[in-house]
Amino acid sequence: MVDSISRALRSEIMSRVMSKNTRPEMLVRRMLHKAGYRYRLHRGDLPGKPDLVFVARKKVIFVHGCFWHMHEGCAQARVPKSRVEFWTAKLRSNRERDARNLVELSRLGWQTLVVWECELRRPELLVKIQRFLDG
Repeated sequence: MVDSISRALRSEIMSRVMSKNTRPEMLVRRMLHKAGYRYRLHRGDLPGKPDLVFVARKKVIFVHGCFWHMHEGCAQARVPKSRVEFWTAKLRSNRERDARNLVELSRLGWQTLVVWECELRRPELLVKIQRFLDG
């Protein structure tokens, strides 16, 4: 299937996709800061450069976009209709990389939590994160 917009416009749109400081990540950061939690950001010396790092607790949080990380069972996690082979391989490699990072973090003694973009609308998200951090 052919893309519905020009290559130049698609390129411009994709160039704005960020890996750090995304809207979902910022929402989680604000929520946790307001709740009194302090953290470090994007530690490059840890596998996957976790979005939020709680050093004293030895816990990390990843805030994943449902599309980019293929959240299973989520309506936002669908392969685009154009360039299906490219997107299937790209998104599969993202998931495989995520799994490797989680295993490596666990091996290093870090506990991990993945917060999905679609969870941001749920009022119980803060409780879920607090249980992870305080438990």
